[in-house]
Amino acid sequence: MGQMRNLLLTLRYQGTNYHGFQVQKNAVAVAQVLQDALEKVLGCREDIKGCSRTDSGVHANMFCVSVKTHSAIPCQSLVRALNVKLPYDIAVTDCIEVPLDFHARYDCRGKRYVYQINNSPIKDPFSFRQVYDYRYPIDVQLCNRACQGFIGTHDFSSFCAANSSVEDHVRTITACGMVRQGDRVTFYVEGDGFLYNMVRIMVGTVLEVAAGQRSPDSIPQILQAKDRAAAGATAPAWGLYLDKVFYDETRLAPTVEG
Repeated sequence: MGQMRNLLLTLRYQGTNYHGFQVQKNAVAVAQVLQDALEKVLGCREDIKGCSRTDSGVHANMFCVSVKTHSAIPCQSLVRALNVKLPYDIAVTDCIEVPLDFHARYDCRGKRYVYQINNSPIKDPFSFRQVYDYRYPIDVQLCNRACQGFIGTHDFSSFCAANSSVEDHVRTITACGMVRQGDRVTFYVEGDGFLYNMVRIMVGTVLEVAAGQRSPDSIPQILQAKDRAAAGATAPAWGLYLDKVFYDETRLAPTVEG
C-alpha cells in the first residue's frame, strides 16, 4: 500500500439523467457513478468530497471533487482510466495532487453559475434539457439594471427555497448580469456561496422584470422583505450550470517535504 495522497478531480457533466451530485437513496446521482468508476480503477471504494450539491437536472461546466487514496496511479493516467469507465454524460478533465488537509467544499472560495436561455419563438430540439426555452422577448439592458441590485453582501432569504434548513442566509455577490449572443441569453452570477435554489429564483425574478411584471429597480425591496413569496418563480433546473469553482491557488500546491 502506497503513501496517502489527496487528489482534486475536475469534472464536467450533463445533469439531465441524474438527481444532482450528492448520493441519493432511491435515485442515481453523479457522486455514485463517479465512485463506481473510481472503485473499478483504484480497486477500492473511496470516500469523495464534492465542491457543491447541485440539484437534480443541473449541469456542471466545472465541478471539483477531492478524494484520498493510497493508489500510486499518476494523475493523468487516472484521468484517462476514469473517462473509459464513466458514462457519456460525465467527463473528468483534470486531476492534480493537493495537500492532505484540502477539502473540495470547505476550501472553495466562490463559484460562478450561468443560466442558459433560448430566447426564440422556436424551441431548440438539440438543446433539450440543456437550455430554458423562453419565448417572451428579453430586454438584456433592462435585466442588467435589475441584476445590479444583487451585487454586494445581502440577506438572500427571499431567494432561498422555503424548505431550506440553512440558517445563515447572508451571501456576497461580486458579479451578476445578462449577455446576449443571437437568440442565446446567458445570465451569470459569481459569489462566495449560494443558497438552495438561489440562482434559479434570481433568474425567475429577472425574467419577470423582462416580462414587465416587475420594475428593474425592485430587487433591493425584494431582498429587504426576507420572504420567499416576495421574489419571482423558480426557473427550471435544466438551464443552470455550475460554471466555475474558485480556489486559493496557494492551497492547491502540495507541500513538498525535503
